Amino acid sequence: MTDLILTTFDWVPKTPRGYVRDIRVRWALEEAGLPYRVNSVPFRDRDAEHFSHQPFGQVPWLTDGDISIFESGAILLHLGELSDKLMPAEPHGRSDVKQWLFAALASVEAASQPWSFFKFSGDTEETQMRKFFDAFLEARLKHMETVFAGREWLAGSFSVADILMADVLRLVDRFDGLAAYPACRDYVACATARPSFVKAHTDQMAHFAAAD
Repeated sequence: MTDLILTTFDWVPKTPRGYVRDIRVRWALEEAGLPYRVNSVPFRDRDAEHFSHQPFGQVPWLTDGDISIFESGAILLHLGELSDKLMPAEPHGRSDVKQWLFAALASVEAASQPWSFFKFSGDTEETQMRKFFDAFLEARLKHMETVFAGREWLAGSFSVADILMADVLRLVDRFDGLAAYPACRDYVACATARPSFVKAHTDQMAHFAAAD
């Protein structure tokens, strides 16, 4: 099997380290035991080659032979199709994983990302827009709290859906946004205690630190 190539930035500022989305891909690759190597592109000078793989100038993207895939959710879905450690072969199980994968992106991250922008910026002004995003996230977390009260993982066994959902919620937890949601917090703690996440996180931090 040809090694998969994960491309990320050569360096990022310290604040986003540990949260750059290549960690989702690293985590999945480690879970599945798929051979891969990491390639770097400049953080500051993004050239035409970069935009040919990632049209928004972001990271990560994954190269699998002559296939190049951008967007972490799409990459996780691709990896899930390569390994039953990430997504079951049985049709109902695959469908369950896929729906939760998209829910993590379209329902939960859609609420958590704008909320996190306020947190990263240090903006604490109680505007109507701020109140809207606080309420938007709170509604999503209440639903997820109910989900996690009745199960360990989203689709039976651990899957790419859990990698994505746990990473989305992990950023909320960074700003103590899960304080009122113990089941969500326990889910994140359980997911990030897995050796594959620990290695992915350690490797990402070392990768960026090496370029300081």
